[in-house]
Amino acid sequence: MREPLHLYAARMNVQLRQLQALVAVADAGTFTDAAATLGLSQAAVSRAIAGLEAALGARLLLRTTRHVSLTATGTRVLPAARRVLEEVAHLRRTVDRSEAELRVGYAWAALGRHTRRLQRAWASAYPDVPLVFVQSGTETAGLGEGLADVAVLRRPLDDARFDTALIGTEARYAAVATDNTLARRRSVRMADLARYTVALDSRTGTTTPGLWPPGAAPASTRESHGVDEWLTLIAAGQAVGVTSEATANQNPRPGVAYRVVRDAPPIEVRLAWWRDDPPSRLPELLALARAAYG
Repeated sequence: MREPLHLYAARMNVQLRQLQALVAVADAGTFTDAAATLGLSQAAVSRAIAGLEAALGARLLLRTTRHVSLTATGTRVLPAARRVLEEVAHLRRTVDRSEAELRVGYAWAALGRHTRRLQRAWASAYPDVPLVFVQSGTETAGLGEGLADVAVLRRPLDDARFDTALIGTEARYAAVATDNTLARRRSVRMADLARYTVALDSRTGTTTPGLWPPGAAPASTRESHGVDEWLTLIAAGQAVGVTSEATANQNPRPGVAYRVVRDAPPIEVRLAWWRDDPPSRLPELLALARAAYG
């Protein structure tokens, strides 16, 4: 009969110091050398190994007077122990990094032509805290995944875990192949684009069929996944697209022409952050971002 999960979890009380001891002994070959590596007494290392074996319910090491070797079970456990310790080290690096820099996530474009202005203003005001932009093709632009402390969003975020604040607005631009007749114009209308297949990214993009008036939506759409695939479709003449001014500024592509859409509503640009864990310099970042757009 299988042991109940809660009893197994309670019995398997593995501690990090025990895993560190196992890895040190396996690498050093003796308890004495492992103790020196860890800065502990030999007795402390022995207790840690004994505690790990008791928690796992298996013998991990074969001890002789001169050498220590892994059992078959120990050989299987050792790689897992290394992975656990590596993940913990990664968590520590993540915390250290988050305290040393402010990471701003984005999906398609950072702040477009305003990005450099914000970077310069931030570096001048807070030279000890680098402002780092990171790209992530997720709905929260890396915020929910722990890749960013703040995220640039251009679509509504209906998630109670996060707060958002408006920092500016951007015009909408059409993206068409350079040999498309629309590329000869200085600006286009939404109705001009509806005659073509429109490339959409329903996960992170800012365009949906609802952007067109009722009864005037494009006859066909094509799903894409991220800005690079979107641009590739457009350059090949397989679709047209509608995007933010920032995309046009930050993602030039041979074969793609950007033209302002003169009858489309602007896009609101917001910064988002964890509601229960806002970055320490969030007010300063909001002020500088709004000034960049202003």
